Amino acid sequence: MTTPAFDSAHSLKDHFLIAMPSLRDPFFANSVIYLMQHNEAGAFGLVVNHPMKMQMDEVFEQLGIDDLRPASALQTVLAGGPVEKEKGFVLHDAEPNWPSSMVLKPGLTLTTSKEILESIGLNTGPARYLVALGCSGWNPGQLEKEIAENSWFTCPATEAILFSSDYANMSNLAAATLGFTMAQLTSDVGYS
Repeated sequence: MTTPAFDSAHSLKDHFLIAMPSLRDPFFANSVIYLMQHNEAGAFGLVVNHPMKMQMDEVFEQLGIDDLRPASALQTVLAGGPVEKEKGFVLHDAEPNWPSSMVLKPGLTLTTSKEILESIGLNTGPARYLVALGCSGWNPGQLEKEIAENSWFTCPATEAILFSSDYANMSNLAAATLGFTMAQLTSDVGYS
């Protein structure tokens, strides 16, 4: 089978990639991925619904960052993907005021510097953010092939879902934007 060619008119940048029920990969099962890049070089994104057993206060403690946030500001760290698992990614709604910031679209930025974590700890950072360890990536044509094999479906991303902490229900929230629920999808693969 040949690898589907990339079509720039159909880039999935700023879309959610939602795992089909048939996808049994240990890391990607039940995942929702925010795609930040999708072009002829491949695709790059963050899993936004797999919380780790780690809170931001633990990250601040490990990095020696002051945490002056209110006690109610619990924030779970997410497992963003199986690539670069030790690298932190902060997806946020603030302007790119920190080193290593990349504007994804107006009002949405990706930052990988420790300085943004210091700002968050001091309550001077972005209003809405998520922190993930690791990322997800696909070589050229790989994502298109996986979509053609019915491993994923896609929908345009919304910030309401992206910054939601309803991790267990996130795939249903994304599916609802297309008018269905995950329960309506079958895990069967193939033709009858």
